[in-house]
Amino acid sequence: MESPNDNDPLWDRKLLERIAFESLKEQRAKRRWGVFFKLAALVYLLAVLVLVVDWGGSEKLADGKHTALINLHGTIEASGDTSADKINGALQSAFEDKGTAGVVLRINSPGGSPVQSGIVYDEIRRLRAKYPQIPLYAVVEDICASGGYYIAAAADQIYVDKASIVGSIGVLMSGFGFTGTMDKLGVERRLLTAGTNKGFLDPFSPQDEKQKQHAQILLAEVHKQFIDVVRQGRGTRLKETPDMFSGLMWTGSQSVAMGLADGFGTVDSVARDVIKAETVLDYSVKENIAERFAKKLGAEAGQTLGSRILGAFPALR
Repeated sequence: MESPNDNDPLWDRKLLERIAFESLKEQRAKRRWGVFFKLAALVYLLAVLVLVVDWGGSEKLADGKHTALINLHGTIEASGDTSADKINGALQSAFEDKGTAGVVLRINSPGGSPVQSGIVYDEIRRLRAKYPQIPLYAVVEDICASGGYYIAAAADQIYVDKASIVGSIGVLMSGFGFTGTMDKLGVERRLLTAGTNKGFLDPFSPQDEKQKQHAQILLAEVHKQFIDVVRQGRGTRLKETPDMFSGLMWTGSQSVAMGLADGFGTVDSVARDVIKAETVLDYSVKENIAERFAKKLGAEAGQTLGSRILGAFPALR
């Protein structure tokens, strides 16, 4: 067999050139795929941003006086979207704006933390004293109960729909007792404490009568604070009944008759007919772009993972 050198004295050089050319082609292909994936990631990121970002396209711009709107929706809690920090931040921005003719607090909440509710109530009272020329009205949609009504009591007036649910002026502390179930299963509770009442209302231990009485004292104290706030906020408009502070709830129509609310209205009607400033600007504190993107990305990742699990295990469908 003849060697390549016998026919072509430059065979080694051509071989090296061919290897170099193939290597260059491979590098170019890798770069093209890299650019493709980067562009695809950019398109995906832009699509997610379009979905999660509120670009404010529907927001009106007020040239003069306007009604400031703050939404209080959902459970009132320190770590939630309806926390005292977020609501108070929105209230402060609304009252400090020189164009604000009045503030509307739109409430759709079943209640929540009495502490968070109390912080918002106190801030409303402070801002009303600091800006006496700016009224604040509460507008109830579906429900304004417990902590939601605690906050509403700070408003100058409360407006409802005739079918709104209003009230629940009470306090609760709930839990479960598992001692009977543990006895049936033969499970022994081993609780070690330093302090006689450190295992206060432990669900896996028999209920202690003294601890129960102490819990009732705590609830009664918070309940009294709630009642005092309602009486202070509503004043002589309140037509007290034996059941008013029992934790019951009433329709919007009943709440007006009882003095828990002042009349019927919506955000638009209060802005137009009461505040006399039809332009409504939303001052509610909203999630920033990073927070929305993280939530959206987390939800999509969860859906993808769930789909893969169901695909791998059809029996789970």
